[in-house]
Amino acid sequence: MGHGKLRKFAENETFRCLLQPSAEELLSDGYFSLKDHPVKGHWNERMFDAARPIVLELGCGKGEYTIDLARRNPECNYIGVDIKGARLWKGAKEAHESALGNVAFLRTRIEFITAFFAPGEVSEIWLTFSDPQMKSENSRLTSPLFLERYRKMLAPGGLVRLKTDSRFLHEYTKAVAAANGLQLTACTDDLYGSEPRLPEPALYEVQTYYEKMFLAMGLKITYLSFIIDHAGPYAYPDFDAAYWRSVEGPRRTFSHQP
Repeated sequence: MGHGKLRKFAENETFRCLLQPSAEELLSDGYFSLKDHPVKGHWNERMFDAARPIVLELGCGKGEYTIDLARRNPECNYIGVDIKGARLWKGAKEAHESALGNVAFLRTRIEFITAFFAPGEVSEIWLTFSDPQMKSENSRLTSPLFLERYRKMLAPGGLVRLKTDSRFLHEYTKAVAAANGLQLTACTDDLYGSEPRLPEPALYEVQTYYEKMFLAMGLKITYLSFIIDHAGPYAYPDFDAAYWRSVEGPRRTFSHQP
């Protein structure tokens, strides 16, 4: 491991806005059972300077989207979630140095998210440029498996937002919403090219590192949002994965984010 990463990991330990639970804190019974973390149900009083609606960004990377949304919307508290500590360092450092009282970061696997949030504690969830997981449906962050997790912590009427360059993931999520009768509140397969524009300036003005890269490459960005409310278990959609894989083509991969 390089000295740069070691320095970042050491500095991460000093950031009050960054929560980094150990595996021992979350898992029991030989790592087969998930335990609730003490912060569950207490984010507003333990991690923020005031009680406000909580918004999550899952898979936040370096946290630039979380930080930008928090600056624009001081009436909400924002939490960026990622498993990579070296990435989270940048967002946590900026939040710390800028004294942003409505930003926090959580280092954990998204599969463990229900250990951290009580029912109704979250108002909305952002999924920004998530891996579409073309070969593993249950690994997709908009699969019924993950929607069940989100429902456990979202307030009634809670919103899930998906912004992605992946037409595959966009169409899959539309199919999940249709299969479960979920209300789409917005949907476009070309966010920047469609008219009229959606009435949320932040959708266009707040961009991740990869989003800027994809736009520079001339790629289309898709967006949709839906209300999580649903009675009973979520159903899996009848989705032609092979067709949409062929439409999308090989995934673009990047070795690192500078």
